[in-house]
Amino acid sequence: MRASQLHLLSHFADHRPHLFRKKLHVDPLIFDDILDQISGHLIFQNQSNNKQLPIAIQLAIFLNRAEHYGNACCPEDWAGVSVGTVINCTHRVMAAILEQHNKFIYIPPPRSKDMRRAQEFTESRTCRSWRNGVFAVDGSAINLFAKPGRYGETFFDRKSNYSLNCQVRSNSDM
Repeated sequence: MRASQLHLLSHFADHRPHLFRKKLHVDPLIFDDILDQISGHLIFQNQSNNKQLPIAIQLAIFLNRAEHYGNACCPEDWAGVSVGTVINCTHRVMAAILEQHNKFIYIPPPRSKDMRRAQEFTESRTCRSWRNGVFAVDGSAINLFAKPGRYGETFFDRKSNYSLNCQVRSNSDM
């Protein structure tokens, strides 16, 4: 079993933010903002003699795991905690984030100036068919197993992988 790296995260956040970003794929300030948003959620409270890990550690485990796919996202990764703990942390953080959906996600009205600009930008970078797929988050890529058959080259990223950013399509414009 690998040794835990969790104790290094606060040092990385304060003194080596590029290593923090490399491990969790968010800036330390974004991490703190997410932590502030989810910390009050009831899912992190229990009356058990077995206390949960601190919420910051649960969020770190979740973010590290969310960035990977396939075998790399297995619960035995880097945290140095049990498989069950990794799975429980993942479920708790996901539940807390999903409940905060409306605070994290803003979708402009369909006919607004912001929506038009986003659509124009998307079309300029991809193709007309993707005009309404205008949303992406922080640049984190979700790797694809293989090159897609349609518009395959548009999925090729700077790290020489075929990948997607998290994208949402507005049904009102379809």
